[in-house]
Amino acid sequence: MTATFEAMDRLDGRVAVIAGGTGAIGMASAKRLAALGATCVLLYARKSAQEAQALADSLPGSGHIAIQAHITDSATLKAAAEKVQSQFGHVHILINSAGHTKAVPLADLEALSDEIIDDILQVNFRGVMATIRAFVPLLKASGDGLIVNISSIAGFTGTGSNLAYVAAKAGLDVVGDSLARILAPTVRVLTVSPGVVDSTFVPGRGADFNEKAAATIPLKRIGHVDDIGAAVQACATTLRYATGTRIVVDGGRHL
Repeated sequence: MTATFEAMDRLDGRVAVIAGGTGAIGMASAKRLAALGATCVLLYARKSAQEAQALADSLPGSGHIAIQAHITDSATLKAAAEKVQSQFGHVHILINSAGHTKAVPLADLEALSDEIIDDILQVNFRGVMATIRAFVPLLKASGDGLIVNISSIAGFTGTGSNLAYVAAKAGLDVVGDSLARILAPTVRVLTVSPGVVDSTFVPGRGADFNEKAAATIPLKRIGHVDDIGAAVQACATTLRYATGTRIVVDGGRHL
C-alpha cells in the first residue's frame, strides 16, 4: 500500500538507520527520532563496539543497536543491511550523516592534491551512494521510506572547506533529486544543508573561526547540531509531503 504522507507526531514502530550515527549530527538526529518512538540503528566506523553500543543505549527508549560499517567498504554495508533485515525486517528512515573533510584554501589549487580529492569524493559522495544502495531494498520493503542526506550549503554556494567537498555535496544534491524521482512513491529523498555548525567536523576550526562566522550570519550565531537534528525530525514527521528538495539550515549564511 502506498503511504498517504500525512504529517505524524510520533515514530513508534519505525526503524531509523543513521550512517555516522555516533557522530555529532548523527547522535543529535538519533536522539530526536528515538524520543518520538523510533528504534535507531547507529552505523559507526572508528569507535569500539562497546563505545558505540553505549551511545545507542543512551538514546531515549530501548532496543537501539550499533553496527560497525565503513561507508567506503560496500561489503560491510551489505553485511550491516543483512543484520538489520534479520533483526527488524525493514527500514523506514535512512540518515546519511557520515563523512569527513579537510580545510584547504579554495584558491590554493596546488594544496588540493589528487589524494585529498579522491578521499573527499570517496567518503562524501561514493560512500553515501553505497549506503543508499545497501539499504534501499529495506526502505522499499517498508512501503513508506525516507532518505535524508546531510549535505552542505557548500554544494550550492561554491564555498566550503575545500573544492572537492564542494563538488561532493553538489553531486549529492543533484543525485538526491534524481533518486527522489526514481524511488517515489515508496521512498522519499530529502537533503538537509547546514552552514557552519558548532562541531569538530572541520579539523582546525575553533572558537575564533566560529565567532567570525557568526558575525556574518543574519541570525548572528552558528548552527548547533540540534538545529540539524530538528530538521531531520521534521523530514520524518511534519514534512511528509515533500521529496526531492533541499532544506537549508544555516541561519541565512548563504544569503
